[in-house]
Amino acid sequence: VFVEGFRGLERRFSDLELGWLRQLREESIQRFAELGFPTTHQEDWKYTNLSPMAKIAFQTSGVPSSSGGSDSRPALSVVQNFGTRQLESALWIGATRLVFINGRYSKPLSSPGGLPAGVELRTLADVKAGADVQDRFARIADWKHRPFVALNNASWLDGAFVKIAKGTVVEQPIQLLFVSSSGGQPWVSHPRTLIVAERDAQAAIVESFYGWGDGMSFSNAVTEIVAEENSVIDHYKMQVENERSYHLSTLAVSQQRGSSFASCSVALGGLLARNEVVATLAGEGVDCTLNGLYLTTGNRHVDNSTTIDHTKPHGTSHQYYKGILDGHSSAVFIGRIIVRKDAQKTDAVQRNKNLLLSADAVIDTKP
Repeated sequence: VFVEGFRGLERRFSDLELGWLRQLREESIQRFAELGFPTTHQEDWKYTNLSPMAKIAFQTSGVPSSSGGSDSRPALSVVQNFGTRQLESALWIGATRLVFINGRYSKPLSSPGGLPAGVELRTLADVKAGADVQDRFARIADWKHRPFVALNNASWLDGAFVKIAKGTVVEQPIQLLFVSSSGGQPWVSHPRTLIVAERDAQAAIVESFYGWGDGMSFSNAVTEIVAEENSVIDHYKMQVENERSYHLSTLAVSQQRGSSFASCSVALGGLLARNEVVATLAGEGVDCTLNGLYLTTGNRHVDNSTTIDHTKPHGTSHQYYKGILDGHSSAVFIGRIIVRKDAQKTDAVQRNKNLLLSADAVIDTKP
């Protein structure tokens, strides 16, 4: 289904895009076809069954735009169908933000101004011809072994690009809001984010994933973050989608010497959600913190998979995930810490605590 959906957009992609991106899309869709959907026979997916989702004929919403084009109709539809109050709860009123509806940029709901000099906040469709994107895009998230990263590489329509220049401090958080619509037919979108923090830069980024409507949707998100020397990045993720939605996300982080990265993930919705975080501590004296909270009810399932790779000495990492489960819901926590031969004097801590409110709720923890 997803390969056929890509082929349906391939001609328009080819008409609009640069050679390196066309080649990446083609190689990625071929790799996705080779890897296929993960099964419970694979260790990393042992407790998360995707076979029901694999049978759904998801449709790609929207078409690629040559200019990151904004269409007011999706934004107006959000206001009418999602509701003003719910929309206000999703938007940080007054905050600098980019908003995407079903994977496409919404200019009416976005507010990209008010940032200090040295901060670039634009859509990927606008900057994909630039050297920053070409040199860094799809370089951190491993698409050779992760099928949904490969699928995102091939199928994304638009996304967010954030660059904080050397020595720049951003006082206010930047919000990236991705809204999935769901109506009469199941839709799929592929949100994409690339964040680059140069030396001594500091910023807080909030990624919010919301859904409106009571239909079925699938959000396949990939975020890549580059934290250069002595930079400080605080990353927050809020996932609130309806009880028929599917959410799969990959957050890939590369940290250089003396950098600090902290992530806080909150999963509150979706029939099935999997949040995968891969942090590579590629420099000395790096600090990495991964925190997570997940609340499940009914028949919902949440899977958190983390990997912290210590490659250099004097690295510090902390993981702390908490879950509250009710009804017939289930959750998974798989935490992996890798300490390489040269990563002497590593300090790594990992904790997972869960509260089961029902005898039918299930948690599978594999540290």
